[in-house]
Amino acid sequence: MTAIDLANARILVTNDDGIHAPGIKVLEKVARSLSKDVWTVAPEEEHSGAGHSLTLRYPLRIRQLSRRRFAVDGTPTDAVLMGVRVLLKSKRPTLILSGVNRGGNLGEDVTYSGTVAAAMEGTQLGIPSIALSQCTRPGQPIWWSATEHHAPDVIRRVCEVGWPKNVLINLNFPPCPPASVEGIRATSQGRHKIGGALQEGKDPRGLSYYWIATTRDEDDGVEGTDLHAVRNLFISVTPLFTDLTHRPTLKPLAEIFP
Repeated sequence: MTAIDLANARILVTNDDGIHAPGIKVLEKVARSLSKDVWTVAPEEEHSGAGHSLTLRYPLRIRQLSRRRFAVDGTPTDAVLMGVRVLLKSKRPTLILSGVNRGGNLGEDVTYSGTVAAAMEGTQLGIPSIALSQCTRPGQPIWWSATEHHAPDVIRRVCEVGWPKNVLINLNFPPCPPASVEGIRATSQGRHKIGGALQEGKDPRGLSYYWIATTRDEDDGVEGTDLHAVRNLFISVTPLFTDLTHRPTLKPLAEIFP
């Protein structure tokens, strides 16, 4: 594990909510508090739930918005790929920051999340990457200020330690004002599944359609998980591994299939 020198870092900022989302403006401000060399390459439009998807059936276009700000007409993964392989190919980023997502990316959310996928793409390109999400509660304000206030310190502390290759860092900030945040917790991935509730409707022709509701099957509040931390107003810091191989199962399978 190698520490990251943020003072001399080139930071690439991206997201899945789109180039005009409020969360990416927060993250750009956070990134500029860490380094003077900050670039933004993000999707033109929202791609929440896109996961780690690539655009393969049509060409991608890049639109420059300002000196170091670009929009890509593709997915979050596309945006990172264009940023690293095209726009910054002469000098690769030192660090990729993805977010700030509107809503948490906790538990199984990480398998669907475009925010996490962008950080995953950066990791697979060999660049240390961090995903950031601001958790929310229905009917309450979105406390972007919680991320804006606390993220620079969390990022600095994580980068001082560093983390291995093939690992990305997933940060979730609790839904509360900055002063109400209880602290920071290193956590494991919790369990809650989106899609447990499907809302059915009828179109004008009487045909059925379905919305995948955002209702989740919550976990049992196991201490040490990202869900438990955020529920108790802690910032969760979760290391995610891109190698999905389950080693304990591999051993008995290798005995059957030597």
